[in-house]
Amino acid sequence: MDINKLIEEIARELANEMSKKGSSGDSCNSASYDASYAKYCDHTVLKPETSRKTVKQFCDEAKEYGFASVCVNPTHVRYVSELLKGSGVKTCTVIGFPLGANTPFVKAMETRDAIANGAEEVDMVINIGALKDGDYDLVSQDIKAVVEAAAGQAIVKVIIETSALTDQEKIKACLLAKNAGADFVKTSTGFGKGGATVEDVQLMKKTVGENVQVKASTGINSREDADKMIKAGAVRLGTSKGIAIVKGISALALNVAKSSY
Repeated sequence: MDINKLIEEIARELANEMSKKGSSGDSCNSASYDASYAKYCDHTVLKPETSRKTVKQFCDEAKEYGFASVCVNPTHVRYVSELLKGSGVKTCTVIGFPLGANTPFVKAMETRDAIANGAEEVDMVINIGALKDGDYDLVSQDIKAVVEAAAGQAIVKVIIETSALTDQEKIKACLLAKNAGADFVKTSTGFGKGGATVEDVQLMKKTVGENVQVKASTGINSREDADKMIKAGAVRLGTSKGIAIVKGISALALNVAKSSY
């Protein structure tokens, strides 16, 4: 059998099963639908091949479901800001992404440019290599450069890329972010070796205390994943699966439902 036909057949069978169970419908009246999850979700689309059409789709979905923000690469910030204007959904972008290896000067300039284009939240990547080297002054300068460039105009989230760090390094990175005046610490870029874990979120929250928040990112694909991260201390979730989380369905079921639009 032709592979495309086989895929279509499997998709139809899944759609029929979901329809019979009443779990794949797009109605907000689903018994498992819970709009309260939307406030946790940064609706995230950061792949390099992302098109304007996809960005608009994410913005439309964010407005429909009431997500906390739409997180995009800097090239899309002005466009997203215009699409989200007046909706209550924030425009979020990434700085020094995904490697964190830019200089503090470049990250500060990137932050100012993003804010000028309408960014209200910036997720910066620390200099991971400097942290591994024990060059804490450079890591601190790196974070402070972005915090000072944001100057209270945008929330600053500091991505520490937990999959690349030891527990001791995670603690040090969180303390440096806290001392530099960051609003959040965040687990992952989505381009590293792994994503958020319950253990890392718990460790990060214990380290930063009450005045700095935690964002769990990457690998959060279901309501069950979201519940674990929230219980561990995360107040934001970086995910492209926010709709599935709000609806209480699997990401696979969501993709099948979308394919029938």
